[in-house]
Amino acid sequence: MYGGGYIFDDEKNKSQAIGAQDDPELLAVFEARIDRGEKIEPHDWMPVEYRRQLLRMIEQHAHSEIVGALPEGTWITRAPNLKRKMALIAKVQDEIGHAQLLYAAAETLGKSREAMVNDLLSGKAKYSNVFNYPAKTWADIAVIGFLIDGAAIVNQLANAKGSYGPYSRALKRICVEESFHLKQGHEAFVYLATGTSQQHAMLQDAMNRWYRPLIHFFGPPDTVSQHTEKLMRWKVKMASNDDMRNQFLDQYIPKIQEVGITLPDPNLRKNADTGIWEFSDPNWDEFFSVIRGNGPCNKERLAVRQWAEENGAWVKNALLKTNEKYTIPLA
Repeated sequence: MYGGGYIFDDEKNKSQAIGAQDDPELLAVFEARIDRGEKIEPHDWMPVEYRRQLLRMIEQHAHSEIVGALPEGTWITRAPNLKRKMALIAKVQDEIGHAQLLYAAAETLGKSREAMVNDLLSGKAKYSNVFNYPAKTWADIAVIGFLIDGAAIVNQLANAKGSYGPYSRALKRICVEESFHLKQGHEAFVYLATGTSQQHAMLQDAMNRWYRPLIHFFGPPDTVSQHTEKLMRWKVKMASNDDMRNQFLDQYIPKIQEVGITLPDPNLRKNADTGIWEFSDPNWDEFFSVIRGNGPCNKERLAVRQWAEENGAWVKNALLKTNEKYTIPLA
């Protein structure tokens, strides 16, 4: 249903798929299917650029689910009570499960899970910039659960309507589970905002620190985004970075303000004429620096993943069946 094997079972199939990329007739048929709203499945012909962009996008999403569990995972043992601890354990477990669905979908495009993980550990592969910032207090976990997950849902609900079947189906399931994460985060956010003066101040401090990474979450402005036009034409991406960012601000700014939390940007306002949110320069140099591996926690996040890979290798090796061959399911 979501994928789960390699689309290239042998070099013959691989060379045929790559050699067909410039066939104008096949491209015309492919784009006509996209225009009709049909789903593209793993064994269907697709342009090499479509495959490449999809793989880049799904792989980055999978890595983000894995690395995104790390800042929350560090707070499991420090959660303020048993209820919060159990909810956070369940949430982290869900995020790892989302990554497995996404790796399975990405595998159908011809790259093995092992290769994807190796690229993550080496620093070659990218993941969402927001997971390279520290979670200093319990209030950070509330902000992540409410606003980071809220931003992710805006992105994922749009892309669940995309053209690639395995990714679309995985996103629909992921969004259902993310909706529970959002409720957990919102409840924790409101609890702190309406609690003691110390709790409110702790949440306000977290909001001040996470505001800029949240603006960065959807990626650079459409004017400098490298992939948006082609991804939207082939319905890999269903909304532009700026459109999704504006939708997020439209939904969540009122929710933040109604509980007495302010945003650390005096220029943040909605233009009454255009309906577009305007804000101060979010410093895109910082965004690109973090993406290149120079964020506050980039090295720490990868070090944790490398440690887990090395120390958990014995489990994988114990389960590995060397003569087993994985193929794509027919569903």
